[in-house]
Amino acid sequence: MTSPLRVLIHGGGIGGLTLATALARRGHHVDVAELRDQPEALGVGIIQPSNALHVMREIGALDACLAAGFEWEVLTICDPTGAVLAKIPQPRMGDAPSNNGIPRPALARILATAATGAGANLRFGTTIAELAEDADGVDATLTDGHGGRYDLVVGFDGIGSPLRKRLYGETYPPEYTGFANWRVTLPRSPEVEGVVMSTGNLKAKALLTPISDDLMYLGSVFAEAEDFRPDPEHAHEQLAERLAGFGGPIAEALAQVTDPAAVVYSRISQVSVEEPWHVGRIALAGDAAHASTPHLAQGAAMAVEDALVLALSLDTADTVPAALAAWEERRRPRAMWVQALSRAVLKQETGAPTTPEEDELLEVGIPGAAHVLVQPY
Repeated sequence: MTSPLRVLIHGGGIGGLTLATALARRGHHVDVAELRDQPEALGVGIIQPSNALHVMREIGALDACLAAGFEWEVLTICDPTGAVLAKIPQPRMGDAPSNNGIPRPALARILATAATGAGANLRFGTTIAELAEDADGVDATLTDGHGGRYDLVVGFDGIGSPLRKRLYGETYPPEYTGFANWRVTLPRSPEVEGVVMSTGNLKAKALLTPISDDLMYLGSVFAEAEDFRPDPEHAHEQLAERLAGFGGPIAEALAQVTDPAAVVYSRISQVSVEEPWHVGRIALAGDAAHASTPHLAQGAAMAVEDALVLALSLDTADTVPAALAAWEERRRPRAMWVQALSRAVLKQETGAPTTPEEDELLEVGIPGAAHVLVQPY
């Protein structure tokens, strides 16, 4: 499109800020409504695989991400005792690095700086109060009293997306998978120069992920009751009980976990919006449309790909509705493939039954998926 658009992005997380930067760099007027009071992120660290780093290069944030994180090239697979089974080099997309581990708060600050530097307006502590769409645009009012008329509204507002509920009611609630993620940030061991993953006959997985020169995180996935929550005073002991069968680097890292408050627990849920991801000029993207389990480390990567491809689609289409249709046609197959394989890997690693369709996907596996996902999107 030749004329600048007015775009409202609901959600200032990884995907929303990536879209804000991509659009503002193209000369569009962008407002971001974020419920949090500042550009911070909960949790520990995140893996940026090569396809995500390719997007960071496209929005001018790659160097900052690499400076704040830990670049790595080889995935190490161990058995539960810590014995190395394989060292698997990771592929690259173009000239982007293979992987970068980065603290989530650092990434949030980098993307907020990129968005504001490009000219986007970030409004914190606010959300959408009212929306009214007609054929030519969307009138939006925020809870802080700001808003206006927009050509496009995009919901990058997470797995619990309020915008998704506005569009589809309770049709697509987050689906709990029966498993949960335990994570804790620790000083990086010198030998952890890439992800170290331990898995085997324990029906569980544990991994160490470097996220800076000084830090790594210990992560593990276990089947948990939907209503389970760690004891605030004994979470570290509960984690130790679950990881008691692991030796080697996992056990060494676990021995450092002495503070229950350091343990971050999150249930693993997914969302699949089976209807179109856009209704008129209102669209859902990232976890709001297709939240996946973390087993391919591609959730955030799919969100930033959504963002960049949406910006590219707006570059070439004649109208906003046409751009949204082209964007979804391009994005849906890849995002749904990632979701399906991620869920299949979760079931395989924890001993849950798999379907014939999942067995076919599992023939690709995690190493094969990495090669698929460095192909152009």
